[in-house]
Amino acid sequence: MPVVWIPASLRALTDQRETIRVDGTTVREVIEQLEARFPGIKARLCEGDSLRRGLAVAIDAEVSRTGLDQTVPENSEVHFLPAIGGG
Repeated sequence: MPVVWIPASLRALTDQRETIRVDGTTVREVIEQLEARFPGIKARLCEGDSLRRGLAVAIDAEVSRTGLDQTVPENSEVHFLPAIGGG
């Protein structure tokens, strides 16, 4: 079961929990499981059928290029990361 690391900005929705184990084999399924347990979190992670603009997801330290369709292997770490701009 993947471990999801919750960003500090979303911990108010998860009773201040930093990590949560949920079922799911894709990022989309992981988010659906989070939403079932913590209503409102999906709206903070998604816009329509994709990740929110300015948000990335990393699976086992590798940033996904396929967004919600990214495969999440069992026992993976999932991190939702705000995009960092600059130059």
